[in-house]
Amino acid sequence: GFAPPAIDALLDTGRGALAQGDWRAALAAGRDALMAAPDDADALNITGVAAFHLGDRAEALSLFDTALAFHPGHGEALMNRGNVLSDMGQWDAAEAAYRAVLRTDPNHAGARFNLGVLLEVSGKFTEAEAAFRRILARQPDHPEALFHLGNILKALNRLSDALAQYDAALKAQPGHAGAATNRGAVLQETGKPLEARAAYAQALAVEPNNPDARYNLGTLLQETGHPEEAIAEYEGVLTLEPGHAGAQVNIAYALRELGRLEEALEASRKAIAIAPDYDKARVNLGDLLLEMGRPEDAVTETAAFLAGHPGNTSALAFQAIALNEAGDRAGAARLLDFERLLKPIEISPPEGFASVTDFNAALARHLRAHPSLAYAPASHATRRGRHSGELTIGDKGPVAGLEQTIVAAVEAYRRALPPDLDHPFLAQRSEELRLSVWGVVMEDRGHQIAHIHPAAWLSGVYYPEIPDVVQDDDPDHQGWIEFGRPPADFHATQEPATTLIRPREGLMLLFPSYLYHETVPFHAPVERLSVAFDVMAGD
Repeated sequence: GFAPPAIDALLDTGRGALAQGDWRAALAAGRDALMAAPDDADALNITGVAAFHLGDRAEALSLFDTALAFHPGHGEALMNRGNVLSDMGQWDAAEAAYRAVLRTDPNHAGARFNLGVLLEVSGKFTEAEAAFRRILARQPDHPEALFHLGNILKALNRLSDALAQYDAALKAQPGHAGAATNRGAVLQETGKPLEARAAYAQALAVEPNNPDARYNLGTLLQETGHPEEAIAEYEGVLTLEPGHAGAQVNIAYALRELGRLEEALEASRKAIAIAPDYDKARVNLGDLLLEMGRPEDAVTETAAFLAGHPGNTSALAFQAIALNEAGDRAGAARLLDFERLLKPIEISPPEGFASVTDFNAALARHLRAHPSLAYAPASHATRRGRHSGELTIGDKGPVAGLEQTIVAAVEAYRRALPPDLDHPFLAQRSEELRLSVWGVVMEDRGHQIAHIHPAAWLSGVYYPEIPDVVQDDDPDHQGWIEFGRPPADFHATQEPATTLIRPREGLMLLFPSYLYHETVPFHAPVERLSVAFDVMAGD
């Protein structure tokens, strides 16, 4: 066998090879060391890291498991095992591995950072925020921790907080293209196009081929009325990432804005070839066919997509428009069926509240004080109002009671409308359901433009506080909600079937997520509060 110094030399060789990124040399050195000392933790760890980088995840996992069998608390083996599991998408097991490292060494920055990233990608934003803040308490200038914290705050709709983190990341590392790009995205969302453009330019000065920065710049150019320049950016993105469906869809849209409809049709077909499952590409093609005066073709295209993607929310929403445009009002009415599918509910007070009035007051207070409440960004449907982020995370307060009320209402809805294989909405029935809840605080002249909830199956709204100006006998229907009218940017010429409902405090509405809905502006120096929610199929 080898004498101990030879093992040390092999381990040094292995470590050096890992540092150089020479995975094969590291693997060879590690395996040679294991021949002499099969239970050496460092040898097992080096060999595992090399195997992982060479694409053999099962072998890497086995080596780290062996290291941990011989040396249960080995920090690096635990850490690397977490990295492999994370790469394999086994997030719970990876999280457990990182937490095990932190139990023995709470200040292990690598494990804390990787845990934060893992929590971020798995949507556990509150815990992820805590992980990165803990790193920053020790290393305030850690650019990657600042960047990820910014991304989490952006996801939580805390846009001004996110901006501050991106600024700090760029101060710590002026060449951080990701921070510059995402800073631009927040500025664009909050209606500051010139500053956003400067941020994208900053990112592209460092990384001229950064596809995210180029794509975002394209959307900014398109939004500010420069479709030709936008197309050039999108074409640049497609050179870098030929499978970028969003860029191809936007090229088609920009060509439409330029009135080049035949070219737009060709670009739309390209987008569908890149991403056959991308509903937005199909809906854009359908609307282009409406613009070209071909509603029957729009119906056919959408039906073909729905055959392969039953119940797709965006496609069902568009099909109702296309059927109406093609003269099939009965077909459209069957999809929209307000009488059957739109359910108003008078709620009972949730547990812990003496009356619905008390509950509404608590919910209104909670919503107004929510840290994520911010003026609605450009991408949202709300005009002249503030929007919260997700209300089911962090301190729920009265939202916990609302959640229980929603779950009961959804169950009652499902019981009242059993599965119907002949109806594309009622044929879809998932046993596992997830809930997303957010609030909207509208001010004088506030309203929502027509929109759907594309990620959901069933949606709803609850009204805790409604201005007195919202009345039954108001001919203008101020503050009411209307269902069935498509957005102004669709090329619909036929009058659609619609229905108007007056919001009242204590009223909850449930409706299929594909029903277009908007609210009528109200005129009063007070606020209109609503809490919206989506019910999605569980994982």
